[in-house]
Amino acid sequence: MVNVEDLINQIASKLKVSREEILEKLEDKRQRTGGLISNGVLLRMMAAELGVEIAANKIEKPSLLICNLVPGLSDVTVAGRVVAIFPSKYSDKDEKSEKAKTASLIIADKSGAIPVVLWNEKTAYTEKDMVKVGQILRFRHGYTKEGRLGTVELHVGEKGEIEVISGEVEAKIFPKITELTSEIGTLSIFKNKRVNIIGEVKKIFKASTFTRQNSTAGKVMRLILADESGEIPVVIWNEKVDEAETLAKEGAKIYIANAKVKKALDESLELHVDSRAYLKIFTEEPEFFKIAELKEGLKGICVKGEVATKPLIREVKTSKGETVKVAVFEIKDETGRIWVSAWRKNARLATNLKVGDKITIKNANVKKGFGDQLEISTQKTTILETT
Repeated sequence: MVNVEDLINQIASKLKVSREEILEKLEDKRQRTGGLISNGVLLRMMAAELGVEIAANKIEKPSLLICNLVPGLSDVTVAGRVVAIFPSKYSDKDEKSEKAKTASLIIADKSGAIPVVLWNEKTAYTEKDMVKVGQILRFRHGYTKEGRLGTVELHVGEKGEIEVISGEVEAKIFPKITELTSEIGTLSIFKNKRVNIIGEVKKIFKASTFTRQNSTAGKVMRLILADESGEIPVVIWNEKVDEAETLAKEGAKIYIANAKVKKALDESLELHVDSRAYLKIFTEEPEFFKIAELKEGLKGICVKGEVATKPLIREVKTSKGETVKVAVFEIKDETGRIWVSAWRKNARLATNLKVGDKITIKNANVKKGFGDQLEISTQKTTILETT
């Protein structure tokens, strides 16, 4: 394990700031999290937020895949991609506390998914928005139990540690959110099972109330969700109705995790969203290429790098006779270097770049440029940002 001093020095060195500035940021984060999380974990979180890769953030192959977890294990280390996050609540009395607080999330790897229960001070991770759907987390010193529904749960208590993983990961072990979802057209094979799905809201029906057998009031709402493979009615229950009314607009793309596939009265399929399901607007995170992975002809790529040469600004005449500005400079990452041709508005943005600046280029193309060298070329929809 990398110690706290090493982490401070690594972050300060890569951001080219003083040790004191990192300590100020650390103290600010420590106060905002109520002093409940260790400095080492806070520093790793800071590094992830700032896009700094540190040695401690390199993912190690977990000792156990999720499918190999069984009840009764102690001191478990496991990693997975977050597919759902649920709010904290006070649980029933446990051995140590009259009012123990818990929060939960679901993580997945290539082998399956598992609920994770965070206890007491660990609930700060979800309450303070320190973890997000799509991130990869590593849990250390956890333990497994059988949940109320007979499934295996991973519990993270006082001795547990949580690390947000940034940098390179093994894609085969940790599929992306889009790879952990099912197409609507395939749901017939998942009857009475829980699935994740992404779709566009085609139609929304007004919510209504009903009376349960115990005389309490309930709430239900329906909508039609579609993807390229088909459509399915979605039935949303009780507290999830309020969430759906805020998120679900006709034409919106939404992500639903851990919803249950059930048969309707007419034998068709429905997707049920209850308290164990998760809802959010779907926004796909861009996939970033390493420079060594770039090939001629790639379109719409995203790259992160460091400015390696001062941009040279010049005016050129296009085939249509238009005179435009272009900025030419080189960027680098740990895998190599490549030239960038930033055109028009991106040429103006590139004017202020300095050697050593960290930049992100989104939605650009790769082609052969001057001297038959490979280059990244911006287009109208390219976004060039400093990070």
